[in-house]
Amino acid sequence: MKISLDWLKEYSDVQLPIGEISSVLTDTGLEVEKVAVVEAIKGGLKGVVVGEVVEKWQHPNADRLNLTKIDIGKEELLQIVCGAPNVAQGQKVMVSTIGTELHPISGDSFKIKKGKIRGEVSEGMLCAEDELGLGKGHDGIMSLAPNTPNGTAAAEYLNLASDTSIEIGLTPNRTDAMGHIGVARDLCVGLKHSKKELQSLPSLTLPEINSYKVNGTNSFSIEVTNSDLCERYTGAIIKGIKVKESSDLIKKRLKTIGLEPINNIVDITNYVLHEFGHPLHAFDLQSIETNGVKVVNAQTKAKFKTLDGKERELNENDIIIANSSNTPLCLAGVMGGLESGVSDKTTNIFLECAVFNAISVRKTAKRHQLNTDASFRFERGVNPDACIDVISRAIDLILEHAGGELEGSIIDVLAKERKKKKIEFSPSRCQKVIGLNIPLEKMESILIDLEFEVEKIDQDSNWVCLAPKYRVDVTREADIIEEILRIYGYNNIPLPEKLNSSLSFFNQRNEEGSRNKIADMLTSQGFNEIMNNSLTSERHSEICHLEQFGDPVVLLNPLSKDLGELRTSISYSILQCVAFNLNRKSNNLSLYEFGNVYANNDTGYKEKQVLGIARTGLSEKENWLNGKSITQPVHLLQSIESVLNQLNISFSIKQVNETLEIYSRKVQIGKIRKATK
Repeated sequence: MKISLDWLKEYSDVQLPIGEISSVLTDTGLEVEKVAVVEAIKGGLKGVVVGEVVEKWQHPNADRLNLTKIDIGKEELLQIVCGAPNVAQGQKVMVSTIGTELHPISGDSFKIKKGKIRGEVSEGMLCAEDELGLGKGHDGIMSLAPNTPNGTAAAEYLNLASDTSIEIGLTPNRTDAMGHIGVARDLCVGLKHSKKELQSLPSLTLPEINSYKVNGTNSFSIEVTNSDLCERYTGAIIKGIKVKESSDLIKKRLKTIGLEPINNIVDITNYVLHEFGHPLHAFDLQSIETNGVKVVNAQTKAKFKTLDGKERELNENDIIIANSSNTPLCLAGVMGGLESGVSDKTTNIFLECAVFNAISVRKTAKRHQLNTDASFRFERGVNPDACIDVISRAIDLILEHAGGELEGSIIDVLAKERKKKKIEFSPSRCQKVIGLNIPLEKMESILIDLEFEVEKIDQDSNWVCLAPKYRVDVTREADIIEEILRIYGYNNIPLPEKLNSSLSFFNQRNEEGSRNKIADMLTSQGFNEIMNNSLTSERHSEICHLEQFGDPVVLLNPLSKDLGELRTSISYSILQCVAFNLNRKSNNLSLYEFGNVYANNDTGYKEKQVLGIARTGLSEKENWLNGKSITQPVHLLQSIESVLNQLNISFSIKQVNETLEIYSRKVQIGKIRKATK
């Protein structure tokens, strides 16, 4: 998940270097994996400043060129040769100073150098719109407001300053941190309880939200047919909007987190989603065709075209938003419908914010192979109490950026009320588990800052904590202990001064030791060890049916078709590795892999560890003494014999057609086969 640093600072006024911010977030459990500067336009207009034309006169050696003296807020004026017809004395202009690299709209980038033009020194360049990459205008240089201070950075003047993208490796349980406000909360609490010395402690600042009238009923009706599938559904109608391009600020922030702006309505729903971590959706009101919507299960095999333009066959377990005539409008919690989406012609919208069943959304997204920002959050659980604030925030932004009026009030249908989770907590047990006597006052302060309610039944031994509804993952005492520890700081737990250990000797077969010896021996013969995923595609069973351990173990809920079952043979994954290398002109390969294979039969599941060896290309490097020695099965047999000898296993070899079968006491322990294309 990506976070915009400028956006984050809107909710937590933290004036720290990005390195320290990343460190605090990582310490609180939001591991920062990558930090990158995101430029609003290529080059970020570095080296481009506002200047004033103090003097202007005709170039002595060119009729169409002028000489100018430019004030960019420094002691010395710059002399710049300019050919623009609109340059004038007293004008405020964009100046590219020496060393600036420009990225124009068309053509290659170039660097500004000090030089002479027709015999006169030029110490920069006065820029047109297209030369800065801002637009297509090239009629003349950009003329700026006369009150602009000289030396102002162009990026600052144009509100195109670079932002910083913070990529967080979010664990599946942290649904509360799937928006900027949640991350800001952890940052503020983490800084408050860290040992950093700050002049002032940052506090969480939520955006100002207007209070709108909320009714459970309205002229526009909302029906929830099953409270287990949708516990809360809020909606609002806004009429008279104008769909257009979003403001520069919204577009910039969405681009920083990797989203491409579409239009002001869609962008605002995405903006609020990444602000609160709670999805919304906007419908074209005209497309609903009736005076209400309902949350229902889809009809089996009903056809529905989603926003990506694909027609999908619905399942009776899919939740949909339908109109009063049961026409599907949206695949609830996953993706909207193409026919009901907001377009340039939309003037009236129906805005929804709801809480859908996490398991149902996960199965629907998996069934239709749709992974969206909305499904990502609904699958993990969202806060039902946030619905009113989220939709109100979206209404504020829509009225500000798209105009229009809210019709009536917000419609709120609370189908099922979720109560806060009550958890018994023992401070003394917490200290014992952590291994550190954290003061009780510190524990209480951390929990309160994280918006837990703490009731002390017994000051020292028994508390009752009410988890906030946005923390759907906190359900037991161990979760409370983890919350205290991650804010207190894993790094603050001291290491013991002395470590005790005991050594034991077992006079029995050491499988790990034998495996290491074989690995060392094969490596000394020039082999490389590889490790492949035990999950493989369904094609594995078809291709490697001769080496199968048994019937494949098929996953009920695979991540993808390529990871649908457990391998029954190690050869398929090794051959995949060989093919990958051969396709990249790496022909001489010597590979081995220790891995498990799995099977399913009448007695249940079974697995065993096997060794796979593969060689291809030349058996040894080509030189003047020996020519090309192509690898043959006999070369592989030599390596296998050395492995069996290392294990003191007596064996015999039997040839069946093109396969060499290896036996030990009449039990087949291996095969050698020559792979063909």
